[in-house]
Amino acid sequence: MIIDPRSPGPGLPDSEIPDEAFDRFARLAAALLHAPSALVTVLGRDRQLFRGCVGMGETLAATRETPLTHSFCRYVIDSGEPLVVEDARRHPVLRGNPAVEEHGVVAYAGVPLATRGGRTVGSLCVISPTPRAWTGAEVAILRDLALSVAAEMEWRTEQAERRRTEEALGASESQLRAIFDEAAVGMAVVDLDGRLVRTNRALQSMLGYGADELHAMLFSEITHPDDVGTDWELFGDLVAGERTHYQVEKRYFRADGSILWTHLNVSLVRDAESAPCFTVGIMEDVTERRRAEEALRQSQDELLQAQKMETVGRLAGGVAHDFNNLLTVIKGNTQLLLAELPPGSPMREELEEIDGVSGRAADLTRQLLAFSRRQVLQPRVLDLNAAVADADRLLRRLLGEDVEFRTTLDPALGAVRADPGQLEQVLMNLAVNARDAMPRGGKLTLETRNVWLDAEYTLRHPSVAPGPYVMVAVSDTGHGMDAGTQARIFDPFFTTKEPGKGTGLGLATVYGIVRQSGGHVWVYSEVGRGTSFKVYLPRADEAPEPESALAGAELPRGTETILLVEDDDGVRRLARRVLSRAGYEVLEAPDGHEALTAAAAHPGPIHLVVTDVVMPGMSGREVAERMAAARPEAEVLYTSGYTDDAIVHHGVLDDGMAFLQKPFDPSTLLRAVRGALNRTVL
Repeated sequence: MIIDPRSPGPGLPDSEIPDEAFDRFARLAAALLHAPSALVTVLGRDRQLFRGCVGMGETLAATRETPLTHSFCRYVIDSGEPLVVEDARRHPVLRGNPAVEEHGVVAYAGVPLATRGGRTVGSLCVISPTPRAWTGAEVAILRDLALSVAAEMEWRTEQAERRRTEEALGASESQLRAIFDEAAVGMAVVDLDGRLVRTNRALQSMLGYGADELHAMLFSEITHPDDVGTDWELFGDLVAGERTHYQVEKRYFRADGSILWTHLNVSLVRDAESAPCFTVGIMEDVTERRRAEEALRQSQDELLQAQKMETVGRLAGGVAHDFNNLLTVIKGNTQLLLAELPPGSPMREELEEIDGVSGRAADLTRQLLAFSRRQVLQPRVLDLNAAVADADRLLRRLLGEDVEFRTTLDPALGAVRADPGQLEQVLMNLAVNARDAMPRGGKLTLETRNVWLDAEYTLRHPSVAPGPYVMVAVSDTGHGMDAGTQARIFDPFFTTKEPGKGTGLGLATVYGIVRQSGGHVWVYSEVGRGTSFKVYLPRADEAPEPESALAGAELPRGTETILLVEDDDGVRRLARRVLSRAGYEVLEAPDGHEALTAAAAHPGPIHLVVTDVVMPGMSGREVAERMAAARPEAEVLYTSGYTDDAIVHHGVLDDGMAFLQKPFDPSTLLRAVRGALNRTVL
């Protein structure tokens, strides 16, 4: 039985129950539940007494007590049941409690501290000055921690009994000390309350604590919170005689805060009358093995993801190629018709609708090519901070007024080599994903930073090469994701949104663009707290290249001769009409062989070859090489709906190549043609 020393009746002197021990539990409770205040309390005759006190202001920290009229905890202690209050100001019983106004006790979650015999002796609680809905998981954490606090209280009243236990151990201590202290594995003697009585040098070295620091600690104080519940359950079964020993792999916190994985074997030691005396734990450091296993698991996951993306990507790339040809014809002819219609034509609205829908379809094919890594990247060295600044206005418009948008940009940020348009697509997709995770508003933070990924990081991420990187992080305060969702977020067509609200390509597109750009993307999320995506791109040594001038409003024209090579009849007819109307002389061919024949038959110069890359029989690259031998004056402009090894390597355009991505519209075609004729690579 525990009686507070400041209440009538027998009890231990204050020095036997130091408040520092319970302050540590209060700090742990506040940290685990992310609460500003926490208390370990007992009741005196007419006062509530604080054994542990964190975050309650200077006055209460000094007095460590309040009148019972201010106590929420008395309801927990009197009933022996948890009390969970989201907003005391609205609570029918507690709204008049003086602590609400005087001490800011608005949200409260408290659990009883019970002895092994079931007697309630106090309470453990966390407090927030603002309304908060406490979850069942948070209350469960408090219950688990309360076991340790109650054990602390009982232990302080059982000093004599524990001293007798230590004296019994002392009878054979000189013989066992050498074996115990010099063992190569960690060893600990733990009493029946879970408190470390003795530790050996190996364990002290493993944990980074001295013998005095570990002495009298509960093992749960240095155990990872996710392992505490299981550990106490196994330990309780052992002490109760339901098992003679147990083995488990668990995590401890070292003194420096790092994680120590151990293989733990615990046995129960009994006295001559078979009564339980204490337990002996033997710990083997398995941190490196666990790291290797985690690295192997991640490597297997990444391989599986790559295989999955490759399989779906082959299908998506083929579909996108054919679809881009169709969209080129639809969008191009629609824009030609719109250009010829008078402003008040009744057909304009329908044609503009077709043009808009075909534009959205083109965006979809671009996403298909992006996640399958079959798009053509045209990278240049750029300043990521400048790219973020350029996208700022569009990002704010996307996010809306209910999302607070902040940027934290490293002023000394290194350059990266990336495709500016694709990089903007990454930022947009991550921002839209964050916005959708915050339907009631929240905060989105975009951060840039120079980082060095070392060998330890690459051990956990085998596909990443160590070295200097530039990081851009997009973090939100949304609803977060569970582990199952995180495992699938980069899968094509996977979405948690309701039907019709998303394609499931946004994050798959991010993954494809980043990986094709030589980088990688990492995600961390907690349900109810938010998500952070971190994109790492290799740092470039060169200085950022200046932005190219924007194309003017007037479409370029010309009189040069162009050889048009395109196997899709619709695309070829459209391109011929656009080029002819712009004043060019056009020779056309459906394949490479006919293109060479037409070139040989043409008596005049051929200034430009516009050729599709992927064609049956003869590729666009081969057409260009054959033309270079026969017509060295001709420039070449390649067109394609997806990557091909003829002119790209790993999706990156070869130096000196002029390229036009399908689907294209008439204005884009004319500007690309003029740029190629002027020997300007676009």
